[in-house]
Amino acid sequence: MSRRGLAAVASVLDQAASSATNILVLVLAARLSSVSGFAAFSMVYVTFSVLLGLNMAYVGQTVVLEKAEERLGPVCRSAVAFTGAGAAAAGLVLAAVGALLPGAVGTAFLALGCVLPLVLLQDGLRYCFSALRAPQRALAADALRLVCVVAALAVQPAGASAARLVLVWGVSALPALLLGLWLLHPSVRGARADLRPYVRRGHLGQRFVVEFAVGNGSSQLAVLGLGAFATPLAVGALRGATTLFGPLNVLFNSASAFAPPVLGRLPGKRAVVRATLALGLALGTLGAGVAATLYALPDRWGRQLLGDTWPAAASLLPATGAQYAVMGLGTCALLTLRVLAPKATLSLQVVFSLLSVAFLLAGYAAWGVTGAAWGLALGSALKAAAAWWRVSRLPSTSPALAA
Repeated sequence: MSRRGLAAVASVLDQAASSATNILVLVLAARLSSVSGFAAFSMVYVTFSVLLGLNMAYVGQTVVLEKAEERLGPVCRSAVAFTGAGAAAAGLVLAAVGALLPGAVGTAFLALGCVLPLVLLQDGLRYCFSALRAPQRALAADALRLVCVVAALAVQPAGASAARLVLVWGVSALPALLLGLWLLHPSVRGARADLRPYVRRGHLGQRFVVEFAVGNGSSQLAVLGLGAFATPLAVGALRGATTLFGPLNVLFNSASAFAPPVLGRLPGKRAVVRATLALGLALGTLGAGVAATLYALPDRWGRQLLGDTWPAAASLLPATGAQYAVMGLGTCALLTLRVLAPKATLSLQVVFSLLSVAFLLAGYAAWGVTGAAWGLALGSALKAAAAWWRVSRLPSTSPALAA
């Protein structure tokens, strides 16, 4: 296998390790916690997911776009320094918020504030390794992270509080963080950190933050809002259901990351659309198959996966399964636009992500958490339909391909 092929395999395995970490953390937390405890843990984890996505958009995406070899060292050192400073500031805010909130949710947010710099820094190193074209180093650190967090959570007692689980999850990132910094050091030795580009007006990350906020963060915040203004149990049920579809997220992310260079070499719009439509149908069918398999699981097997959260999550499987089936189609439609008309995706993300939030909240108001899950599914279906309609309106000769 060529060096490029090995790098692609390492990148896919790294994404798989990162996704497996998120899945197993939620599964273990669900099995160890009561229903209310997992609801509190889920609210904290959704908050972390939003902050992780913001850091990826503002820092990570700009790092991987750097092409000048001589600038990679300073850029990576600056990214690590800015992530550390930003995570420390955000951690202080979360700790203050947690101190003001009552009960288990408050102490869990306080715990997140304490460990946020560790987990954000550890995750942010993968973008430096990607820019340095060394995905095998990211894989080594993320594999160690996976082993440490599973081992640490597996020895926690049943009924452990959400705050305890958050602290254990966060501190277990320390070995992987130290390994990642050690692997990064030779590439940044002698480089100076410069944080000024990150605070200047017009920084490229500001555009990426907007896309993340409307494409992913809006739905995460809406789910979090259900816990803040309705009931934390809704967050636990929704989070538990989506956790079961975690392996599909690996496929969606891998398709988005590695398909554009391949599609860009295809001869014309028709060939690109044919390839992405076939991929979308395959991913959609797989999503429906996973949903059917999970729905058919015996109750005792489901409880082995999610503990006491299983009954609430199982009731959402038809809606969440439908959402992931259409997400496969939608992901490939947006992938098609990224290759053929890159500027066409932002407006779609803004309009239909906000619609998804509206459907989620309206569904919850009308039919409870089941209505919220079907609201998310409807939003994903409309986004997929609109994206494929936009693809159909593209000219036969795409400027992006012609370039």
